[in-house]
This record gives sequence, C-alpha cells and structure tokens, in this order.
Amino acid sequence: MRDETFQAVIRVLVADDTRIHTQLLADALRRDGALEVISSDSDSQALIARVDLHNLDVLLLGSNLDEQPARGFEVLREVRALHPNIRAVMLLDSSKPESILEAFRGGARGVFSRRESVETLSKCVRTVHQGQIWANNQQIGLVVQALASSHNPRAVDARGVNLLSKREMEVVRSVAQGLTNREIAGRLGLSQHTVKNYLFRVFDKLGVSSRVELLFMTLSRDRQSQSAFSCFLKNTTDVQNDSIFVECQRAAEQGVPIAPLALAHLYWTRRASSKDLLQAYKWYLIASEQTSRTGKSVGEAMTMEQLLQAEQMAAEWLKKTQKVPPSLIRDVTDRPPAMGQSAAAD
Repeated sequence: MRDETFQAVIRVLVADDTRIHTQLLADALRRDGALEVISSDSDSQALIARVDLHNLDVLLLGSNLDEQPARGFEVLREVRALHPNIRAVMLLDSSKPESILEAFRGGARGVFSRRESVETLSKCVRTVHQGQIWANNQQIGLVVQALASSHNPRAVDARGVNLLSKREMEVVRSVAQGLTNREIAGRLGLSQHTVKNYLFRVFDKLGVSSRVELLFMTLSRDRQSQSAFSCFLKNTTDVQNDSIFVECQRAAEQGVPIAPLALAHLYWTRRASSKDLLQAYKWYLIASEQTSRTGKSVGEAMTMEQLLQAEQMAAEWLKKTQKVPPSLIRDVTDRPPAMGQSAAAD
C-alpha cells in the first residue's frame, strides 16, 4: 500500500552545452529522489526531434548548445513550437538583461544562473513543474520594464526576421511562395498542427496578425527579395549582363517571389536567340503559378465583399491605364456590386 504522502516523480530532461556538463548536471539532480532525470547526449537537432518530449515535465536547457552562443534560445523556440505546453528552465551563463529577456521571450518559465547551487536548481525545477515562474525580483523587474516600454505591442524587433529560427524561416519562405498549411507540412515533413504552431510563433515575434501581413513583411525585409527587386527595377535595360541573370536565378531557386517575374522580363527583353524565348516563357509560367498560389492565400484571408471590392478597384485601374482590352474590363465591372456598395460608387 502506497504512502499517502507519495508524490509523482517529475521527469526532467537536461541538455547543456557539452556532453560532460550535461552528465554532471544530470547526476547532481538525481540526488533529489523526486526527480527522474534524463540526460540528452545528442546535438540540438536530435533534441528537437525527440518523440518523448511531450511526456516531459520540465526541460532544463543551456543557453549555449552545439558550441554556438545563444543556440539554446533558438532550440527553446523550436521545441515550444512543436510542444507549446512544455515547461522549460533556461540555464544562463550571464545575467545580462538581454539574455534574461530572450529566455522569457522564447517561452522559458524560469531562468537559472549557474552561480547558484544544485539544491536551489532542484527547487527551481519543482517550482516550474507546479506551474509557477522562477525568477528573482530583479529579473521580474526587467521583464515588467520591457513590457512597459513597449509602447507599440506590434512593433517588430530591430533584427526583423533574424529573430526567427531556421525552421521558422523555412515556414515563412513557404508562405511567401503561396503554399497552404497542408503543402508546407508535406514539404517540411511536419503535421499541419505543427505548421500552425510555427506560424503563431512567427506572427508573435514579427508583430503581424495574418499571412497577408507576413507576406508583405517578407517582401519588404528579405535581403534577397530586395536584391532581386532592385535588379528588376534598375537593370532591365542591361540585359547583356549575365551576372544579373545569375543573381535573379539564385533568388528564384531560394523562393523569392519577385525573382521568376524578373527573369521572365529579362529574357523577353534580351531575346538574343530562341533559347531566350523559351526561358522567358518558362519563367512567366513559373511566376504565374506562384502568383496564383499567393493570390489564393491572400484571397482566403478576405471576405467576399472585400474580394469584389478589390476586383472592382483592379478593373478601374486597368481601365484607366488601358492595360487590357475593354472586353476583359467588362467581365469584372459587369459583376453585381459588393454588399453595401452602390453601383455608382467610385
């Protein structure tokens, strides 16, 4: 018969900067009989891919992993994207404010300085397991001050997309190419639920609220997008410069949305041979497909009234600039007006 005071064992996974540090820390924590301690002897990617993470009670993570400073913060974000409910404690080598804030932004429920004792660490693990936050008054003050100084809660960090982990960037690039969650999941070998979690993390980090806002931010902030777009605008007459084609093709291969259209335009402008015509048509087809995908994603984020209004605006612009035959304009303008919109509305 079990003692009434029996307490469930707390399962803890330890991952520190080196294998020997991980083992030493795990051995020290095992002195607490209430803790079942597992040491992670693999690299960070293997840690993220562990299938038993959802069964853990507390993850104890070093801020430096794989011999990379601050790699632990990235790993924490990726682990929480896959397992949002996991409770983590970040082991800090430094008490610098930016390290403390980065840990809590990544989803840590506690921060622990290596200068403190193993007995205190055991108490920290127990506290976090109970659903509480482990931080001293100074650290809590830093967090409160950071929140208070955030006048615009949707402002993006100065580093922009550099805030994102490698996997989050892969998801963002897939969104920029117009892929659906199902398609992104298939491409990256993830579940659709995991893709959604990644997107929520990305939205939170970048201060956006939808795929549409994320798309515009990607186009405006991504250096490759800017480079390809710059080539498209500034060098359309310099079509004998092969380096422009190489740069745009590299950008296209890496998923920059504007690059295929730039390549199609460059090859069509040059037309030095029949091969250029083939290349131009090829890249126009690719650009059309990617634009269609992206347009579909944008359309899914809009109401029917917004869709009809956008079509009306597009038709009026095309009519004004005379970019399409009148018959095509009539196909759009002859549709009934959107709800609440008069036929004579501008």
